Amino acid sequence: MKIIKRDGRAVDYNREKIQIAIEKANQEVRPKERATKEQIKEIIKYIEELNKKRMLVEDIQDIIEEKLMAIQKYELAKRYIVYRYTRALVRKQNTTDESILGLIKTTNKEVMEENSNKNAIIASTQRDLIAGEVSKDLTKRMLLPEKISKAHEEGILHFHDMDYFLQPIFNCCLIDIGDMLDNGTVMNGKLIESPKSFQVACTVMTQIIAAVASSQYGGQSVDIKHLGKYLRKSREKFKKSIEKKYKGKLSEDVINDIVEERLKSELAAGVQTIQYQINTLMTTNGQSPFVTIFLNLEKDDPYIEENAMIIEEILKQRYEGIKNEAGVYVTPAFPKLIYVLDEHNCLKGGKYDYLTKLAVKCSSKRLYPDYISAKKMRENYEGNVFSPMGCRSFLSPWKDENGNYKFEGRFNQGVVSINLPQIGIIADGDEEKFWKLLDERLELCYEALMCRHYALLGTKADVSPVHWRYGAIARLEAGETIDELLKGGYSTLSLGYIGLYEVTKAMKGVSHTTSEGHEFAAKVMKKLRETTDKWKKESGLGFALYGTPAESLCYRFANVDKEKFGEIKDITDKGFYTNSYHVDVREKIDAFEKLSFESEFQKISSGGAISYIEIPNMQHNLDAMESVVQFIYDNIQYAEFNTKSDYCHVCGFDGEITVNDNLEWECPNCGNKDKTKMNVTRRTCGYLGENFWNVGKTKEIKQRVLHL
Repeated sequence: MKIIKRDGRAVDYNREKIQIAIEKANQEVRPKERATKEQIKEIIKYIEELNKKRMLVEDIQDIIEEKLMAIQKYELAKRYIVYRYTRALVRKQNTTDESILGLIKTTNKEVMEENSNKNAIIASTQRDLIAGEVSKDLTKRMLLPEKISKAHEEGILHFHDMDYFLQPIFNCCLIDIGDMLDNGTVMNGKLIESPKSFQVACTVMTQIIAAVASSQYGGQSVDIKHLGKYLRKSREKFKKSIEKKYKGKLSEDVINDIVEERLKSELAAGVQTIQYQINTLMTTNGQSPFVTIFLNLEKDDPYIEENAMIIEEILKQRYEGIKNEAGVYVTPAFPKLIYVLDEHNCLKGGKYDYLTKLAVKCSSKRLYPDYISAKKMRENYEGNVFSPMGCRSFLSPWKDENGNYKFEGRFNQGVVSINLPQIGIIADGDEEKFWKLLDERLELCYEALMCRHYALLGTKADVSPVHWRYGAIARLEAGETIDELLKGGYSTLSLGYIGLYEVTKAMKGVSHTTSEGHEFAAKVMKKLRETTDKWKKESGLGFALYGTPAESLCYRFANVDKEKFGEIKDITDKGFYTNSYHVDVREKIDAFEKLSFESEFQKISSGGAISYIEIPNMQHNLDAMESVVQFIYDNIQYAEFNTKSDYCHVCGFDGEITVNDNLEWECPNCGNKDKTKMNVTRRTCGYLGENFWNVGKTKEIKQRVLHL
């Protein structure tokens, strides 16, 4: 039997849902007014013996009310009717007017500043954001179980990306770009064959990236190694053409020089195509593609030399930057770059150390690339090295029917994050209460993640042909469902977490960097990992523990808890929580200690983790940065630099951005006050009170600003 939901979806009949609904109503009435288990079974039996192929959910609820009245459980029937009526009122209530009008009037800062790659001022982006607000409203009122919606509103958990839950689309992925380039693909009903040159391969790749971004809501990653063969094709094409015209007229050396010059020109043009296309293309959801390029040289790659040339050109062009509308070179937000450190480029005399030196130089000016240690990653992922899925979420190792590991062409179904500090605040040092509450809330997170899974079940390949039919994820037939790709660990479901530092403070009164605090924090992390492993084993789905789920969530959880519990020292008083396992920004700890400490937690958070190093302007001290990169290779899987110099993206000013009399950040060079167009770093000083201010996120009094 199929049950027709209020939104028109047809789902499989599930007797347990009826039983649970009646039992919930049972708990709200006197014992003598409760229906017995046998009576509940009789109601379910009656419904099933109707032998209908399809039933409306409202019809089932009508039958339940009638049967409860028939067995004289009037109080119980009344409770069930009141609950049903209340839910109907909630569903009818409009909650989107204010948020949508705020978008149009550009006053809804929470939504407008949520994504760095969305300019909420322009019409096409506003259209997507407005649709997102409607989706959030329907999701909260109709699509999610009431307890999940309530938990989200109360900051118990965060159901990520509600603005896209209405549609059968997923979070993030690793594009199988190699298959799409080698075997061709189809976009907008047009066949795109395998490229014959590097320049064309770069163009096709950016078209694929834009198409993929238009039919999912999270990040995507591409491995640059698949372009090496096309650079070689270009070289062979140039050589054949020039030899045909000049063989016998010019020496072999001259011909080779001409070939290499043409190849360098095509290489530069192809990489420029990637950089400019990604930054100028607008996807159908009104934003630049959220894309990461993975820069990894594999020692057994037959095209390793070509790929080394491509990586070098990518780093050179990123170092230079892209001109903005004023003609000033600025740092583009995308593509994000991840550079892999291995034996041959870890600054210990390897053949490709020159690339790492260039990467460090680029990081000193443009913040990117991030760094992955192949050595540490192989320890954590069964000997494999692969890219995160754009949003820093990692897949779990998975083998195909031939026993071969596969990472490209896989994806994440969705993310739900748990608010750890709130549990610590409520438990207030009582460990028995803490672990009990953590278990209860983890169970809520599981139910929320399963909502993600169930929402994707039954999705047809036709929903996004570029993903499911033409190679980005799979090569399914028209009309075929994606169900098999949702099971068996092929795709992941991520449990994120916020505030390991704050929950340790709440429970133990100390940081998780102390011995006492570390013992408790390690137990919490172990519990989270064991829970996701248990879910994976019991369900057969790819559950994973995910660090760094969302910077903005650090502020949302903290603000919810501050409003609920008041200002608590070192917990809610900062205006933000520390992301995942990270060390609190105020701790006196150097970069090397920080990386060593956080490395332990990265291994546990195998579904995604990254560590940050705050540094001053290091453009004139590259040796120090190189020593940190060497340390990353030996000690931690994934890290990135955050420079402590300010930067204005309007004029290119690279100095200290000041605070004006209205407590606004203002570039002293061009007067820019738009926070989305500047990088402003954290400030610390010798002030004996609170000495940290996170820019643009907390409302501070002017006196505090003067101290800083």
